[in-house]
Amino acid sequence: MPATASPITDIVRARYSVRKFHPTPLSPADIRGVLEDAQAAPSNCNTQPWTVHVVSGTARDALSKELLKADEEERFSSDFSFSYDDFGDGTYLDRAHDHAATVYGALGIPRSDRAARNAHARENLNFHGAPHAAFLFMPAFGDGVRVAGDIGMYAQNFLLSLTARGLGGIPQTMLGMYADTVREFLGVPEDLKLLFGISFGNADLAAPANSFHMGRVPLEQSVVLHDTPGILDAQ
Repeated sequence: MPATASPITDIVRARYSVRKFHPTPLSPADIRGVLEDAQAAPSNCNTQPWTVHVVSGTARDALSKELLKADEEERFSSDFSFSYDDFGDGTYLDRAHDHAATVYGALGIPRSDRAARNAHARENLNFHGAPHAAFLFMPAFGDGVRVAGDIGMYAQNFLLSLTARGLGGIPQTMLGMYADTVREFLGVPEDLKLLFGISFGNADLAAPANSFHMGRVPLEQSVVLHDTPGILDAQ
């Protein structure tokens, strides 16, 4: 008999990136529970290389103000490079364009309205209205790739734990583009690098920004099977 879907399957497939939140803070028990679930993530040699700073309340508001000011003054300070040019001119760039078209289409913002697009992008720096944001820092081990992978697994636990509790979150590369601003505000040493942030709270389900979920490509486009028959034929 085929196995029935487990709760974790439902949680994984229900998770999506929330782009508008209610401002009401979460309970301390919920935040601690999410952090404990995230802490259970695997890591290379069990190094557990994540250092996570969570902002709420007045600290959250003050940091948002500093981020918006840094953006206005074009004080960008990424610890890791990022550009749409990095995607090349093929599959990955096409997916990024489809992502943008989906988001701005749901918001009713045309491609030609650059001001409205910029205003929406700046919502990242107000954490999309979320009452909390977590900043994920990493030490410099080797080339950093394995450490970044470990933190990715931590972040996925974090996001799935939110979903399991009926809450929402969004991982934000853009928050990592102001690393110096964040480090200075939070008192984080220079040797810890900011990978990205996660805004989280209760989703505003009535908001147009939460009216869609991003699709995923078919398995055939990302999985190559070797002596593992019947998988791509299964429904």
